Amino acid sequence: MSHSDGAWTLPQRGPTGVHWWLPGLALLAALAASPGSQGATDHEARAGRYLTVCGDPNNLPFSNEQLEGFENKIAVLIAGELNRSLHYRWWPQSVGFIRNTLQTRLCDVIMGISTVNDLVQNTNPYYRSVYTLVYRADAGLTLKGLDDPAVKGLRIGVVAGTPPVSLLTRYGLLGQTRSYERAVDTRRYAPARDAVNDVARGELDLAVIWGPIAGYAARQQPVPLTLVPLPAQQDGIPLAFSVSLGIRPRETVWKHELNALLERLAPQIQTILQGYGVPLLDNHDQLIAP
Repeated sequence: MSHSDGAWTLPQRGPTGVHWWLPGLALLAALAASPGSQGATDHEARAGRYLTVCGDPNNLPFSNEQLEGFENKIAVLIAGELNRSLHYRWWPQSVGFIRNTLQTRLCDVIMGISTVNDLVQNTNPYYRSVYTLVYRADAGLTLKGLDDPAVKGLRIGVVAGTPPVSLLTRYGLLGQTRSYERAVDTRRYAPARDAVNDVARGELDLAVIWGPIAGYAARQQPVPLTLVPLPAQQDGIPLAFSVSLGIRPRETVWKHELNALLERLAPQIQTILQGYGVPLLDNHDQLIAP
């Protein structure tokens, strides 16, 4: 593995090497259509020797420059399946992320993007998760949802602009809620993880956080925390979301190739995600047991 000028390169490995790594959004990219591929066009032209990933260098549990995030691990799987070397370009995942990466061809695929995002063409989802309650195991709570009467009077943390805010408003809980900023420079701030840290320190009684972050951050704490995944939808407000790879419009050949690849790698991807404590839902929005 080498690192220079902000780029990582992993040696090529065939399909037998995809198990090399098996345990918010990193970016994948670049496979050229082979000479015999049907429908290959200039706008789908990509480098054929490597898979280029534009990733956030400091956004765990999703990705970081040390390749410690679950999107980094999934990128390794995909590169191995394609028999390509893995190449990284780093960019903070903040305002303008898609415009400055995918749309400028700095990379050809974005991982960790909501399936309903209309700025990209989406692949099939590769996981589905849900917002999650986080509280200390020694708090004497047995919460099931935000409509639980026991939530009244608790100090609550939530990231501004996320779906749980609508439920907190509906249940009259905003007055006891601390808001954490949503759009931040990930090189300096991690508000969702900060909310979980504040629960562990006793500064909050409860946090309502996107499942992948909640599961990962809870495992980093010095005290045991309880995680309660919320229903996929509550009072008409969706709390569960599917996550896909995002690619540029009209790249149909690339999309079909990625969809087939994600289907083949689904068991390994699930293992990686569960290794990071991500609460996963199946196609019927039932929680998948770790």
